[in-house]
Amino acid sequence: MTEVRPTASASLWERDEEIATITAVVDTLCADRSSPGSLLVLRGESGLGKTALLAETRRIAEQRGCTVWSARGGETLRTVPFNVVRQLLQPALLSMLPEEAREYLGDWYGIAGPALGIAEPGDRHADPQGVCEGLVAAVRRLARRDWPLVLTIDDAHWADQETLNWLSAFTENLTDLPVLVVVARRPGDISGVSTRHLDAVAAATEHPVTVLSALTPPAAAGLTRATLGENADAAFCREVWAVTGGNPYETVELLAKVQDSELEPVEANAGELRALNRSARGGGLVARLEELGIDATRFAWAAAILGSDITVDLVAELATLDHDDAVRCAERLRSARILTAPDPGTGRTAPADLEFVHPLIATAVYNSIPDALRRAMHGIAARIVTESGRGAAAASRHLLEVHPDDDEELVRQLRDAAGEHLAVGAPDAARRCLERALEEPPRPEVHARVLYELGCATFLTAPARTIGHLRTALGMSGLDGDARVDAVVRLSQALLHNDQMEEAVRTVDEEAARLEPGPARMRLQAVRFMWEGIHAGETTAPGRSERLAALAATCTGRDNSERALLILRGFDAMMRGENAEVVTENSDRVLVNGRLAPGLGWTDAEWGVELLLMLASTYAYTDRLDRAESLYNEALRSYETAGWSGGHLVLAHAYVGLAHRRRGRLAAAEKSLRESLRLAERVGRGLPLYWTATCNLVDTLLVRGHVDEAWEVAERHGFAPPYPSTIVLPDPRSVRGRLLLAVGRTKDGINELEAAEKAAASRGHHNPVHLFWAADLARALATEDPARAARLAVEYRSHAERFGTDTAIGEALRCAAALETGRRAVRLAARAVAYLESSPCQYEHAVARVEYGILARSRTDLERGLALARSCGADGLAARAEAELATATGRARAAGSATTPGGEPGNRPL
Repeated sequence: MTEVRPTASASLWERDEEIATITAVVDTLCADRSSPGSLLVLRGESGLGKTALLAETRRIAEQRGCTVWSARGGETLRTVPFNVVRQLLQPALLSMLPEEAREYLGDWYGIAGPALGIAEPGDRHADPQGVCEGLVAAVRRLARRDWPLVLTIDDAHWADQETLNWLSAFTENLTDLPVLVVVARRPGDISGVSTRHLDAVAAATEHPVTVLSALTPPAAAGLTRATLGENADAAFCREVWAVTGGNPYETVELLAKVQDSELEPVEANAGELRALNRSARGGGLVARLEELGIDATRFAWAAAILGSDITVDLVAELATLDHDDAVRCAERLRSARILTAPDPGTGRTAPADLEFVHPLIATAVYNSIPDALRRAMHGIAARIVTESGRGAAAASRHLLEVHPDDDEELVRQLRDAAGEHLAVGAPDAARRCLERALEEPPRPEVHARVLYELGCATFLTAPARTIGHLRTALGMSGLDGDARVDAVVRLSQALLHNDQMEEAVRTVDEEAARLEPGPARMRLQAVRFMWEGIHAGETTAPGRSERLAALAATCTGRDNSERALLILRGFDAMMRGENAEVVTENSDRVLVNGRLAPGLGWTDAEWGVELLLMLASTYAYTDRLDRAESLYNEALRSYETAGWSGGHLVLAHAYVGLAHRRRGRLAAAEKSLRESLRLAERVGRGLPLYWTATCNLVDTLLVRGHVDEAWEVAERHGFAPPYPSTIVLPDPRSVRGRLLLAVGRTKDGINELEAAEKAAASRGHHNPVHLFWAADLARALATEDPARAARLAVEYRSHAERFGTDTAIGEALRCAAALETGRRAVRLAARAVAYLESSPCQYEHAVARVEYGILARSRTDLERGLALARSCGADGLAARAEAELATATGRARAAGSATTPGGEPGNRPL
């Protein structure tokens, strides 16, 4: 039992174990700058002493020279995005000169700065994941500057969703950062996404979650006697514990009431305790508040409406009190233990004179305000905030609570607030504003625009909800011209993401039929072809390629609608395996002086990322890797600069990895693809971008010779049927088939490659580089069914020669050589080397060199192949070449000399 400590905080009674843990982690943090970070989670019902333990954490940390930043969630402030993380960081950042803050945040200043309220937001919508990454980076940099740093977050269950997203990401890996994070929360009071974030925080700690319990009867007795005197008898003390249930906060409040009433702490008076306890909370507290007078009640109500940063002047304005009366009310409420001076340790975004003694009191006061009056006061608060120049977003939490009243100005303010929220990366806050605007409701002439804006705000998080909003908007008047076309395109994107491909195509078709020939109609036609082009269904629309070719033939690339059609035509022709020179000539017409046209950039919203990835990938698979790499790297730079670290950055890293893989820079490819997959895990499994990252990583690990690792990645990340409904590069069935063959599951591998053959044939896709199933299937069937293997090799070579790239023809010749023997195999292998030597794909060249060196028994070619394999990072191929060279050396020593002549490429026999 904790001994009697009259000078200690009541909420720290029986908390010796928790304080010892806090002391130990603070001491570890302070040991040196290389100390690992720590996370402590305190969990308990209201009043059990979480706040007191955080205050003790601050005292212990500051005593040891730590910097401590603190913040607190608020029940009425959960809709304010970044509220809690701003409390944490703003005081430190605002204490710097603007140039110093910009220097510390570096490239993240323009991304995280607006969310933190220290920089103006940009013109475009911020990517929420990018903002989260920026906030993580900001805190990591500041933590290294301000070591030893302690962060405390109280009432995390009431933190805004954006802060919780940051907190879960930040605490994911603290081992390399010398910072202590202490989070206090209740076990309930949250649901949905917030619950997942807080569960992730709890899972990240290496320490057991501290679950606080109520005081025991002996501790309650000790606290009673420390407060009321040693003459408090045992029966009275037992009743104190029984009435409060051992809740430390309620115990302190009850004992304060006993002191105020001058009640003698003896058994005869124990019956008075329940009535006194009721007056300290709930209805009893409200009644006590009313006893203080109408002005004090209005003051308390106004303070509850404001929720945070409570100043006497601001409360006076909201409660319509003059300054002197407001000062008297504040003093009266302090004396009644309803309000108190603010804790100087809590981070604040503005000056404050007062705060509620406990969140329970704040909640009780807020809920006691009559409904109509509460809504009216929120309306006044919104006006005050707006007139103070803090903007629509700052006023939006009050606007959300105002009673709907057909107010045109309120709709405008909510739309403005939604725009500000989107600009700082808070789409969920924007959604709430726009949904509230619809309740007003908007005027008929703007109703459709509000629905459209709402659809845009929910697009990334709720495609199904977006579909409903946009369909309703398109059925109303108010969306005309380009705005209507934008809405149709966005609706089709939402349908595509919701796996409703046919409906997406039908939507753009119907709208295109309404329009006269021109750029708008051509844009919709391009979108329709784009969705069909990335769909990986069993069949394609009859005559699609012919219609696309005919339409593209009329285009000169004079505007972005025509450029889009040219991109789609080029990608379709590449996938079908048409002549590569014609394909790239068509694609080159899209560019302006070798660069993307204005309005067709990676971060431009009109067309989306899919179209530009088609253009870059057309170059990647037609041996124009210089142009493909330039486009992929431009995408990566654009998204990193803009702070887009969601799905866009996943794809950028994946396709940069694909370019490295095509070049033969396999180690660099693996690094990019692992980063892509790491980011994809945050965005969500099962999405096409997740498949892209996984498929390319498995393919890269296979060509590196890391078969076991490739299998482990495939198993861990679900790389198996059913496949996604959109096209993935390279073909996942071909990659999966190759993987199965590599791990010895030959029959399963053959079945998978035959499925790839069927799927490709149904869509008319015959590109032998992207769809390499034929080469692997021919080799797998060479012994079991040589006749079919030979037919596959001939067909593969025919498609390669039609396509015409050095890589395609060289790979087809390699396949043919693998099915032959003797001098014919050597000649075919020599021709494969000749083509692949001219190809930009160095890994394929390395394989051809090694295979030719083995067939021709040429030491020169094996050595060149080994050098190429090592430069590519193809460990398996290098080991094979080394083994062949070692065998040949041993054979030569045994025979005394090498007698077998070499073939064409090399001239040094084994």
